[in-house]
Amino acid sequence: MNPVGVDIRHVALSFGATQVLKDISVSVEPGEFFALLGPSGSGKSTLLRLIAGFNQHQAGEVLIGGRDVTGTPPWKRDVGMVFQNYALWPHMTVEQNVAFGLEERRLPRAQVREKVAAALDLVGLAGYGARRPGQLSGGQQQRVAIARTLAIEPQVLLLDEPLSNLDARLRVQTRQELVKLQRRLGITTIFVTHDQIEALTTCHRVAVMDEGVIQQVGTPMELFDFPVNRFVAQFVGSVNLFAGRFEREGGALRFASEKLGRVALPAGVEPPAGEHDLAFRPHAVSVVDAAGPEALSLRGAVENAEFLGEFLRYEIRVGAGLVIADIPHARGRAPIAPGTAISLAIPASELRFVAA
Repeated sequence: MNPVGVDIRHVALSFGATQVLKDISVSVEPGEFFALLGPSGSGKSTLLRLIAGFNQHQAGEVLIGGRDVTGTPPWKRDVGMVFQNYALWPHMTVEQNVAFGLEERRLPRAQVREKVAAALDLVGLAGYGARRPGQLSGGQQQRVAIARTLAIEPQVLLLDEPLSNLDARLRVQTRQELVKLQRRLGITTIFVTHDQIEALTTCHRVAVMDEGVIQQVGTPMELFDFPVNRFVAQFVGSVNLFAGRFEREGGALRFASEKLGRVALPAGVEPPAGEHDLAFRPHAVSVVDAAGPEALSLRGAVENAEFLGEFLRYEIRVGAGLVIADIPHARGRAPIAPGTAISLAIPASELRFVAA
């Protein structure tokens, strides 16, 4: 089966007086692993259920493979959905759970057995068919739910927070298995999550949502390196973010902030027009003896240090603000003591100016 694309065009959806989705437009490419990322209440699960046909929009279009499925019931959309709680029937065996959708389509019994065996083998559960869900681990139950969905050979696979019920170690393992499976099948997949790590490590592209609006769409690196506004900068990764204004003084450019005070920006840096915040990532901060003209120079005192294995995360008081710095750890090196005055440098290339 050739993969198909999904196009959302100017979709709006309200529950009563509450507008949940506001003029949503986004395209998912055929065979793409695409994430809808956002906090609780951002509208991401509502959008996924709308694609599946469980929600109905009041405006706009939903196209699957170029076909407008607005008003088409879920069972005629040729999509498969894996729910957050897996939705397995505890009284049925694994084989019976996986066979359910096939039997509903009234396929011949021999064909059902063949497809069930193929689906279980695909997710690494061959030989588990006679067990019941209660005899499986959380990760195995999740794979049964995926096998049941893949058995009907949908054009689009929809995943609603599929890893949220797993413990941390199993979540990483299952996430990696899911990526390998999607890459192998090439099926168009839309994955809902509130966990930025899950989105950034699994998907080709990510749509960041907040308050029913898509804030930005891009590859994981694009979102991390070039956030378009304050929300995306803060939601995708850790960030130092300071509100202020830009001032010119004798040809030099300064950033005036209530938190940082007035700091000189590196030569060659030109902020965009309009009001923007100054942003830089903690890993871009270095502790130096003195910063050169090609870097933003800050002076502060260490307030706190956390040892996180590969690096130490410092909180440094700069003026009235706190700067977070992730400094690589070297074996045997003691952390900088609280109260120590230090100089910081942030390369000009790591500075970002994001819309407030």
